[in-house]
Amino acid sequence: MSRRNKAKRRPINPDPIYNSKLISMLTVRILKNGKKGLAQKIIYEALDIIKERTKNDPLEILEKAIRNATPLVEVKARRIGGSTYQVPMEVRAYRGTNLALRWITKFAIVRTGNSMSNKLANEIIDSSNENGNTIRKKEETHRMAEANKAFAHYRY
Repeated sequence: MSRRNKAKRRPINPDPIYNSKLISMLTVRILKNGKKGLAQKIIYEALDIIKERTKNDPLEILEKAIRNATPLVEVKARRIGGSTYQVPMEVRAYRGTNLALRWITKFAIVRTGNSMSNKLANEIIDSSNENGNTIRKKEETHRMAEANKAFAHYRY
């Protein structure tokens, strides 16, 4: 087991405006070259866009999007006797949230559009409505785990 698992994780400070830890985690995913102010500005603009479009609380929609995008199982490569198996493993809560946030930002970046806040807002809205690339990625991960269920006994 790596040292990372034994060491305590850094505490996540909630963001200043919404007082939410999720938004802080999202800020870190969007962060580039240490420009945290810019990353926060992008996120707050995206949340404003979400509020305009859906007429709902943007935080609830973000939470719903992350809930919809969080995978329950994933596959990990495991070498046994010279061959590599894709072993399905359950995802812990923190890692699941992390993966969901990572996918949302990744697919927001590759989306077509003009501003990052617009693209992020669209991706979050899509995820909360259970469509879009993030959800497709989650379903693909689940399919891979399902297909490799035969190797589940190699779990470690």
